[in-house]
Amino acid sequence: MTCHGGSLKYSAATAVGVDHVRLSYHYLNIGDIDGYGSLLDENVQVQRPDMAHGCGRNEVLRTHARVAGPPSHHQIYKVIADGDGVAVTGRYTDLPGRTALDFVDVFTLTDEGMLLGYRRFYYVAPH
Repeated sequence: MTCHGGSLKYSAATAVGVDHVRLSYHYLNIGDIDGYGSLLDENVQVQRPDMAHGCGRNEVLRTHARVAGPPSHHQIYKVIADGDGVAVTGRYTDLPGRTALDFVDVFTLTDEGMLLGYRRFYYVAPH
């Protein structure tokens, strides 16, 4: 995001990237792994504490196929974007009856707005 005369302006790639980020959660929620894959750069990298580190589109799709679709669900609270970065806050539930986990995902975008990677952080309440 850049500032011009007090107003905020997204670049075209950032706007496309934000759309891709939102779509990525939708595709994962409905189990459309091919749709999800269409948003990923070939060299995508993913780091989540609940799955193995993924490097490359094929590996990321293989690991995400296990968590895609019902009953897994992402509920998005907020999306914040700046340049080639997008941060998302939300809640993730992987099985019915399990406690939902609040998360923050931090995405990196390519110059074309494709998803180059993301890193997930979960909130854990203190004891």
